[in-house]
Amino acid sequence: MSDSTQVFIFKKLARDQLVAIGMLLGFALYTVWDQFFWWGAREDYSFGYLVPFFAIYVIYDRWPVIRSYLQHSEAPEALAPPTAPVATGLTQLFEWIAYAVFLAGLSLFAIGALLRSVTGPQNPASLAIAAGFAGLLLSVVFIMTKERVDGQSLSLRSRLMLTGLFLFPALIWLISAPMVSVVEKEIRVFLLTKVTIVVFNIFDIIGYAIEREGNVLLLPEGQVGVEEACSGIRSLTACLFAGSFLAAVFLDRFWKKVLLVVAAMGFAVLTNLMRSLFLTLWAYNYGSQAIDAHWVLPLVGDIGSVHDVTGFAILGFTCVGLILLLPIFNFSLQDLDDSAEAPPVFSEDE
Repeated sequence: MSDSTQVFIFKKLARDQLVAIGMLLGFALYTVWDQFFWWGAREDYSFGYLVPFFAIYVIYDRWPVIRSYLQHSEAPEALAPPTAPVATGLTQLFEWIAYAVFLAGLSLFAIGALLRSVTGPQNPASLAIAAGFAGLLLSVVFIMTKERVDGQSLSLRSRLMLTGLFLFPALIWLISAPMVSVVEKEIRVFLLTKVTIVVFNIFDIIGYAIEREGNVLLLPEGQVGVEEACSGIRSLTACLFAGSFLAAVFLDRFWKKVLLVVAAMGFAVLTNLMRSLFLTLWAYNYGSQAIDAHWVLPLVGDIGSVHDVTGFAILGFTCVGLILLLPIFNFSLQDLDDSAEAPPVFSEDE
């Protein structure tokens, strides 16, 4: 294989494609600058510092496939077998949709940037900027890949597959940006109520003396208030980010990626419920003030309060659980058949 096939040279791109790449980089830098405020101001969005690096890594990891599309009109043979050509009318329809998405994304980005410059950092502005950048990135990739680097046309399927490779770098900014306050409050209240009800019912079923008043659980040794930090929305956003990254890098089918993201959200809710049960049991046995007491280990020292330590622990358990799911998602019956059909290997002594 020649060097020109192994290494993609940007000089082969058309001038308008290079201009488009420069424009997208500018929009990306502005998006990072806007969200940088939230990553430092809100602890539940501190994972955002990893988003730019993970987005770059995903593009780097998929670069051989991207290069293959731009040079040969298709991905490697194992990923994209050749298909029949698509009608020109359908291609034109998708192009019009892409132009509409581009205009919508540009409008959203401009509105968000205007709000950001007038009122300073605010949730709606950051969300508009993130949504605008997602639309711009996906639409520009589709629009600017009509031709390969040698001037030949790309099929509609190739353009759609190529655009799909940028879904994670485009949409991940919607997770690292804070939600609109009204929506976030509704989710918090919903999760708080459900967590409180489930914890109360479990303790009541197993025979513990407990009463419930709203989001407050009345115990014999005091009371435990299920506050916003215990709603699980922090772990939900962080686990959603972790699940999205793992799905983008390690899974090769779209339905598997969606299923892993759903599993990440389910794990976040389940582990947060387990944490609430543990904290309530801890308060039941040692008093409500024990939740804020600090754990001191002999060799490590103060590792934080019981409340905070369990919060970080559930994030770790969820990430480990998602990693353990990856071999299951990647399991294939074909692999089992191949191993069964493989001939036995004998040594010379046998």
